[in-house]
Amino acid sequence: QVNSGLWDLAGGVPLAEMSGSQPQSGTQFSQFVNRSAQDHLLYIQEKVNPILEALVTAVLLERPEDPAFFMLKWLCEQTKSLDGQDRAGASPGEEIEAVRAEIKRLKEEKTKLEALAYSSGKAEMMSPRCDGKSDRSTKADENSEEEDEDDDDVVEVMPEPPKGMNRGPRQSVSAEAYGDWNKKSDFKPPVYEKTAEQKARIAKALEPSFLFSALDAEEMDTVTLAFKEKQVEAGQRLIKQGDDGECMFLIEEGSVDCLKVIDGEEKVVKTCIPGDVFGELALLYNCPRAASVQTTQKTTLWELDRETFNRIVKDAAAKKRTTYTDFLKKVPQFGGMDQYEIMTIADALKVENYSKAGEQIIQQGDAGDKFYIVLEGECEAKKAFVPGQDPQKVMTHKAGDYFGELALIKNEMRAASVYTSTPNVKVLNMDRKTFKRLCGPIEDILRREAKRYEMPASSSA
Repeated sequence: QVNSGLWDLAGGVPLAEMSGSQPQSGTQFSQFVNRSAQDHLLYIQEKVNPILEALVTAVLLERPEDPAFFMLKWLCEQTKSLDGQDRAGASPGEEIEAVRAEIKRLKEEKTKLEALAYSSGKAEMMSPRCDGKSDRSTKADENSEEEDEDDDDVVEVMPEPPKGMNRGPRQSVSAEAYGDWNKKSDFKPPVYEKTAEQKARIAKALEPSFLFSALDAEEMDTVTLAFKEKQVEAGQRLIKQGDDGECMFLIEEGSVDCLKVIDGEEKVVKTCIPGDVFGELALLYNCPRAASVQTTQKTTLWELDRETFNRIVKDAAAKKRTTYTDFLKKVPQFGGMDQYEIMTIADALKVENYSKAGEQIIQQGDAGDKFYIVLEGECEAKKAFVPGQDPQKVMTHKAGDYFGELALIKNEMRAASVYTSTPNVKVLNMDRKTFKRLCGPIEDILRREAKRYEMPASSSA
C-alpha cells in the first residue's frame, strides 16, 4: 500500500506537497482539489512511479522473509529519516514507530484540510458567482473549449468528493483508472482445452500464490482454461526489463533466468524452475517489467493474458481482501490491530470448504501447523481428557471464532479435535510461519484465553 501512503485527500492531491503549507482560504483549497487528471498522472509518472519501481526491484532482489518490514526500512534508508536525522543506528522497532508517527501526522493534516474543505464548500454554496454563470454552465464551457482544442486528447477531471466526508485511506492510483477504456464491459475469457491432468498441475502450481488463493473453484477452472501453452527454445527472451506487462507465465518444463541490469551489466538475480510463476507483478501493480527473463533450455510454459488476469485474478484478490478485512474487524481479538496489520493478515488467509457435518478438521495429538477462523457454519471441539476415554465436547465454534492456536503458540501437539457440526462450513486458515510473523500483537490475548479448552462444555456453563 505504498501508493495509499503517498496519496490521500480529495482528488488525489499529494500530501507531501500539501503538508508544507496549509491553504489559507476556500478558493486556494479549491485550486488543489480541482487540479486536472493530467496533473495527477504527471505527478505519478514523475514522482511516485520511480520510487515504486525501485522499491519493487529491491524487494525482488532481496526476497526478504518479512517484506513489509523490509519495505519500511528501505524507505527510511532512502530518506535517511522522516525528521531529517540519521537513523542508521535505530532499532527496527524505532524505525517502525517513526513511520507510524509520520502516518499519524499525515492523518491529522488530512483532517484539518477536510474541515477546511467543508467550511469553504458551505461558503461557496451561499455566495453567487460574480459573472452570473452557474458552476455547471462554466464547467460545460470549459469542457467545450478543451474538446475544440484537441478532440483526441481528452482527460476527465476528477470529481470533488462530498463535503466533510472522511473516505479513509485512498487506494492505489494508476493510469488505468482514467478514461472510457477502463470501463467494465462484458468479458469472455479465452478457452484452451486441457486434459484433467494438465488442469490439476496448473491449479497445484498456482495454489501457493496469495493472488490465486482468492479464487473459488469455478474461477480457478476458468483461469486454468485461459492459460495458453507456449513452447520456447533455449536462449529466447520472454520479457524485457522496462517493457509493459502484457502476460504472466507458469513454467511446466525447463527453466528461465531472471536478469537485471546492475551497474551497467546484466546479471542473473534468480532462476525459475518448473512450478514457478513469473511476470505477475507487472500486471498486479501496472508497472514496467522489473527484470528481463530468458530461457536457459527448451521450455514449456503456460501463458495467461493481462485482461483475464485483471478481470478474474486481480478482482478476486481485491474482493477477498475487502471481505476478509471486514470480517476480521468483527473478531474482538483483532480489534487492537491497525488497518495495515489486518489487511496483511487478510491477504495471508486461505479458505477451506467442508460440505458435510461431522467432517474432521484437526485431530487431537497431531502436530499443529495451521491456525483457523470460522467464516461460515459451526464447528465443535472434542477432547479426550484420559487416554482411551471417549472425547467430550469442550467448545462450540461459530462464525468469527478461532481454533488451532494452542499448538502454534506453545509448540505442542493438538489439544483437541475439531469437527464440523453443520453442513457447508467454511474456515480460514493461516500456516505456522505466517501466524508467528503476523499475529504477534494478539498472541498474549490468545494465551490468556487458552483455558477455555480445559473443561467439558457441560461443566463450564
